[in-house]
Amino acid sequence: MFERFTERARGVVRAALEEARAEGQRPVGTEHLLLGLLADEAGLASRVLTDAGVRADDLRERVRRHTSGGGAGLGDADAAALREIGIDLAAIVARIEQSFGPDALREAVPAPRRRWGRRRYLGGPFSPRSKKALELSLREALRLRHKHIGTEHILLGVLREGQGLGALVLTEAGVDLDDLRRRVETALRTAA
Repeated sequence: MFERFTERARGVVRAALEEARAEGQRPVGTEHLLLGLLADEAGLASRVLTDAGVRADDLRERVRRHTSGGGAGLGDADAAALREIGIDLAAIVARIEQSFGPDALREAVPAPRRRWGRRRYLGGPFSPRSKKALELSLREALRLRHKHIGTEHILLGVLREGQGLGALVLTEAGVDLDDLRRRVETALRTAA
């Protein structure tokens, strides 16, 4: 599929891989694709995102808040639901830490294992949602009758996928996904 990607779009995918590595996370998610798009400041997608008020450091912080617990922790909504049925999560955590020490509930990070040769990841370097977003970028290019896949198509794919962390952090940042889609399509018509 990457043969249709422009050099700039390939750079975005490489930047997304680097974002995932920098966070120590695998696989590459839609949030990493979004951060990769913002890294290419000259790309159409980056310009549209910036014009919509999206900033890489803000998104990176939002992503960090969602991923800091390793996905095992409870979110604010879960804690509120437990409070409604009479369970004080903060009190339970305090008692556990009092009995077993601070950070007793923190997930232990295993020591890195030395591997020889090339690293392989089950399912490849991309999450199912980011794979779907990249597939949808191809479909967006075909829908627009473009013979290439550019940064704008990747952004349209992330928006069309709509369920990944990339779309969530955009929404949390106050971005209307439908409006952003219209902005991309307007910018494409203007550029043509």
